[in-house]
Amino acid sequence: MTESASAQPRESLPLDSTAQLLTRITAQLGTQLSHVSLNGTRRPPVHRTIRPAPGSTPAPALVAVAHGSRDPQALRTVVKLLDRVRELRPGLDVRLGHIELNEPLLPLTLTGLGSGDAVLVPLLLGRGHHVTHDIPAAAADAPALRTTIAAPLGPHPLLVEALYGRLVEAGWPADETANGSLAVVLAAAGSRDPDSAADTRRTARMLSERLGGVPVVPAYASVADPTVSVAVRALAARGRHRAAVASYFTAPGRFATAAAAAAAGIAAAPLGAHPAMARLVLHRYDQALAGRARSGALPAPGSAMNGPLLASA
Repeated sequence: MTESASAQPRESLPLDSTAQLLTRITAQLGTQLSHVSLNGTRRPPVHRTIRPAPGSTPAPALVAVAHGSRDPQALRTVVKLLDRVRELRPGLDVRLGHIELNEPLLPLTLTGLGSGDAVLVPLLLGRGHHVTHDIPAAAADAPALRTTIAAPLGPHPLLVEALYGRLVEAGWPADETANGSLAVVLAAAGSRDPDSAADTRRTARMLSERLGGVPVVPAYASVADPTVSVAVRALAARGRHRAAVASYFTAPGRFATAAAAAAAGIAAAPLGAHPAMARLVLHRYDQALAGRARSGALPAPGSAMNGPLLASA
């Protein structure tokens, strides 16, 4: 169900007063404006489902899988993001599990679900070892649980909207996209997995389009090249002296801090609890459920059924 119940046609009621007329107009205008972003573009639809009737089978739990960080802000940021997810989908069982460093760790979260049904949504921005190995292994080690693994969050247009929003918040001059000195470095964690690098490059292209053609160069905090500082210097050598850093991280942490410190211009905050991120988490959840429905079979207890791990939009 892609529209809220308030958007469905309703039977016309007699208007007894000018006040009632104004109330109806205000409500209709509010519904329309809820689909429009502050920059005037139409928001992608929020995917909603009808709550199950009493006695019916509840929706599978959404288990958000975060990486984990020693930065105390990371956990607070992820918790805030999941609070937004719960606001968008009241009644959905939303839980958190970490791959490392923070509690609850993913195996404990899965054990707590017992013999239920869950969709694991990686709060990771591309394909890599955690998505292709660590998360499926944790799901397979939960013997009584039926699990489906969703795609990572990126690449996706909603992710690009979050990146753009964070740049604007940091001071990106949105009215100067044609300025030849502007550029963006998309700072990512880095991975040895070529699919992960491909996902980051695709997101960079999408962000460049969103910025009206401003160059966006992927760079990495570890493992892969170029580093953020090298990318900033390379852009400066091409005359792009106002290189902003877009933080391609879900939450604060060591890598995000180091990337921001290398910025020649503005440095955007991590994506965190941006509203587009909450909508994207639910989109990946719904996408995984739709893929399972098309397969015509429920995963067996103790098995992990992979969703659309190609991270398609």
